[in-house]
Amino acid sequence: MEQPLKSDAFHRPVRSFVLRQGRLTTAQERILQEKGPAFLLDPATPEALPWKDGRPLLLEIGFGNGEHLAHFSATHPDWGCIGAEVHRPGVGALLLRAEDAGLQNLQVLNDDVVPWLKAMPGAPFRLVVIQFPDPWPKKRHHKRRLVQPGLARLLVQRLAPGGELQLATDWEDYAWQMLEVLEAATGLRNMAGPGSFSPRPENRIPTRFERRGEALGHRVYDLRFIRTGEE
Repeated sequence: MEQPLKSDAFHRPVRSFVLRQGRLTTAQERILQEKGPAFLLDPATPEALPWKDGRPLLLEIGFGNGEHLAHFSATHPDWGCIGAEVHRPGVGALLLRAEDAGLQNLQVLNDDVVPWLKAMPGAPFRLVVIQFPDPWPKKRHHKRRLVQPGLARLLVQRLAPGGELQLATDWEDYAWQMLEVLEAATGLRNMAGPGSFSPRPENRIPTRFERRGEALGHRVYDLRFIRTGEE
């Protein structure tokens, strides 16, 4: 999933995601109807985060079919896990995983995450994950890529000091763009050292996007940044 970050000459948002909704399966339709009210966050109230008990919070932006998010939620029951995804079939797939695993520490934003983050007070997140965002491979479309200076500044504002930002992509030029953007952002430090990519973090399980890229011979690039005290 990708997010709109700026406006064009006609003041329409430039969307770096495309709503290719696809078809909901019968099971996905059922779970969205039955469990949607319990799992879906209201995008109009970003201040109303669940889990007021001070537990660490994860935000995964663009969780696809929810493989990683469901796994993280299951293996970190003491965390609160929030996933942002604009595509309803992906949300349905995640809620089915949550039902099968009996997950209770999971919430979903089925909307554009950028306005929600902009309106959110404070810095609540211990970990933010962005895996395999749309690479927009054509050069004229690079401005639509999610990881841009504006998003980096916004994530610095919402990451708690000492919190971590994890990213992964299998597009080499996007990996270098991410690295350049994030190393230029005040308040972030590259955990691998300047100009370097990181080993895959323990929490990141291979997803279908990674398996697809590897089948095409693509290398996967991981980036890990810590939120410092600077701003």
